[in-house]
Amino acid sequence: MRYRTILKKGSRFTQSLASRRFWRSPLANLGGRARGAAILGIAVMALLGGCRAKPEPIDTADTAADLAPIHPAFDLTGADLPSMLAGLPEETVAAVSSRPQVFLDYVRRMLAEDPILLVLVDKQHLLDDTYAPQDLQDLNQYRDHLVLNRDDLSLRAAILPDFFAMVAAARLDGVTLDISSSYRSYAYQENLFEYWVSELGLAEAERVSARAGSSQHQLGTTIDFGSVTVEFADTPGGRWLAEHAWRYGFSLSYPEGFEDLTGYSYEPWHFRYISRTAARMEREFFGGVQQRMLEFWNRQEPFFRQRLRDSAHTDVVAPE
Repeated sequence: MRYRTILKKGSRFTQSLASRRFWRSPLANLGGRARGAAILGIAVMALLGGCRAKPEPIDTADTAADLAPIHPAFDLTGADLPSMLAGLPEETVAAVSSRPQVFLDYVRRMLAEDPILLVLVDKQHLLDDTYAPQDLQDLNQYRDHLVLNRDDLSLRAAILPDFFAMVAAARLDGVTLDISSSYRSYAYQENLFEYWVSELGLAEAERVSARAGSSQHQLGTTIDFGSVTVEFADTPGGRWLAEHAWRYGFSLSYPEGFEDLTGYSYEPWHFRYISRTAARMEREFFGGVQQRMLEFWNRQEPFFRQRLRDSAHTDVVAPE
């Protein structure tokens, strides 16, 4: 046992017992048994003192990392991440936590976009019945390089450069993107929804059509391509858009398997322009699910704008 090691001949403890100082101390005057018990007690105390745990050092590296700024454009540190990402899926939290600087740089660029490009429009967040984009362009004037399935199609001028670039890129790959629907007014959507109710009944109509005010088409930044049927997903145009549309700022609004989240059944033909930066963020951090990203943005955009250090930092070009 350890106390035998302490009391062994030649140890520092036994040497102290043999010293003159010990034999002149009050301990030496005790009886044999009392003296032995006292010596054993001292030995045990020495043993316990030698075994006393050393205090754990404070990990200053982790603390410093939590307090260090994440991005030069924002007053944000690592300590802000948990609350900022609360309620998001684990895979999104992990993706942002592993690359917070990239994520915040996308945020910085998105803050420079026209806010209406990223506004959340769904069954709970409605557009006013008077809202109409001020820069709508009649697509008939571009018939030389567009395939239009109707004569009353229009889109916002702000998205036309990226839209034309996408159409041209598809054509280079041997794919024609034909447009079947675009901007719809509040009144038009109101009549359309009533039509589907008469055809399908209210419950089914709400799965496949939006009530007036809750349609993304009212934004003037949303396009229905091709046949406007589920079969479109397996056409050259449907496959090309699923793979490449995000590169030009377009996002599939109602993906398969997410009806509980979006409120609508799968629509492989329905793409909304949200900007190139936002489409990249959606793809890299939100699993390609537009609704999830826009809900996050709708909730956190004021927070990011408040923490932005210098608005001049947002005056940048979106990444290619």
